Amino acid sequence: MRNILLPTDFSENAFNAAKYATQLFNQEECDFYLLNTYTPSIVHSRFLADTKNKSVGHVNESRVSIAGLNKVIQQINSFKNNKYHNFRSISSFDFLTQKVLDTIKNEDIDIIVSGTKGASGYKEVFLGTNTVRMIKNVKNIPIIAVPEIYEFQNLNHIAFPTDFKHHFSAEIMHPLLSLAKKFNSKIHILHINESNKKDKFQESNKFTLMEYLSPVEHEFHYVPHYSAKTNVIANFLKELDINLLAMVYNERNYLDQLMREPVVTNMAYHCKIPLLVLPS
Repeated sequence: MRNILLPTDFSENAFNAAKYATQLFNQEECDFYLLNTYTPSIVHSRFLADTKNKSVGHVNESRVSIAGLNKVIQQINSFKNNKYHNFRSISSFDFLTQKVLDTIKNEDIDIIVSGTKGASGYKEVFLGTNTVRMIKNVKNIPIIAVPEIYEFQNLNHIAFPTDFKHHFSAEIMHPLLSLAKKFNSKIHILHINESNKKDKFQESNKFTLMEYLSPVEHEFHYVPHYSAKTNVIANFLKELDINLLAMVYNERNYLDQLMREPVVTNMAYHCKIPLLVLPS
């Protein structure tokens, strides 16, 4: 049984991510926890000066949240009613990241599947603010970020960029290996050459990675650092028709750079496939 957390702000992107999750774990017994949090804005709360008005505002937002969650569950079931899937709703007056952390602990969550952008998300950045906050604050479980208007595809090819500068453990690699085995995927390890030689630590990490990936088909790709890493990765994804991009989150690594960089006209990288973030 998997326990899967689906944060939602009732945007199309959030619904698409929820739909993707049900397809990804189609034949598995799952409890899906749909989470919506609501907090009055600072500006809004200033207008609700007295306690009575604040209470009314809280009740109204709670009703909207609960009704929205029920509607999402109905929409998912109308799309595909799956006997293996159960849905639970969580409506909370709280900040999203804090409630996510609480829910992970209270409901023994295994994985989070989220949209990349919310209802008011900016299209020119790689990931939305809430998604970035979750990636930076959730330390112990994987997160899948699903882009807008992405239709589910079988995970035939998975890309895994790495600089070999961080140690790989069985715990880190388990979510990736689990999906690769489930879909009979080929994992493409991408290393962008920044120097001619790898040091002993990098070589050791590469050997460890090879050991962990031995149960599945995999291939190492060494690509010159001919452009910004985001561009190199984007071209790699396109050329090999990759279905999922998997990355380990560490500060100052590729993923951190992607989250910091705005994706505008001077960059080729756009998040067009789901991103699996593996906790370090």
